[in-house]
Amino acid sequence: MRNLGEGFETYFQVVPALTPELKEEVFRIRHEVFCDELKFEPVHPDGRETDEYDAHSLHCLLRNIHDGVFAGCARLILTRPEDPQYPLPFEKTCKATIDRNIADPQRFPRDKIGEVSRLAIIAKYRRRKGEKRNVGGFSDHCFGDEKRPRFPYIPVGLYLGIIALSLRHGVDTIFVLTDPRLATHFGRLGVEVKQIGGRVEHRGQRVPSMMDCKSIVAGLNLLTRPLYKVIAAEVDQGIGRHEAAKN
Repeated sequence: MRNLGEGFETYFQVVPALTPELKEEVFRIRHEVFCDELKFEPVHPDGRETDEYDAHSLHCLLRNIHDGVFAGCARLILTRPEDPQYPLPFEKTCKATIDRNIADPQRFPRDKIGEVSRLAIIAKYRRRKGEKRNVGGFSDHCFGDEKRPRFPYIPVGLYLGIIALSLRHGVDTIFVLTDPRLATHFGRLGVEVKQIGGRVEHRGQRVPSMMDCKSIVAGLNLLTRPLYKVIAAEVDQGIGRHEAAKN
């Protein structure tokens, strides 16, 4: 717990999913979690869970460096280049509950926003109390207690990976439709999550929230800052390797 960055890189690595092969891993994990296990989406014969938003999304994976198994994935949905005002998924789901006096996504520069979505962690890494049906990996027990503290490396690693990807691609603000307790969990890291609307029913009670990417990085507490530094470097390295391979 004294250096979360060293602890993370001992076990895990964030991998930007930039190649067709890595994106297939993303779609396979999503199918395993959302279709086969939790039945949130229909089962597909090809074992891939995809939708219309994947074509204009940034994807990342988290890999166990000891056995090479991908433990989870997440994506950042970008607005459509050809139709920037086309709503992000949360804008449809929360159309009636977004408080536009707090934040109106339609008034933001549309090329500077994105939505965190489809964060999934395989069942092997969701064995603690309260995590089985929580695909995002956060629960009331994920940080342990005073006697047995622990850190939820996988969900935090995926979120920080998405933030690093966002900043690399010029995205300033990210939205997320998530469990109302996310703000409490992220508050432990020094991250401010602003709720921008009322609750909706979407695989349980969810609220629309927003985060400012630069403020997140600037506000990370002393424990979490080394973790973000490690993850941002891994994202940079992954992008660099991909660009070098293209050339």
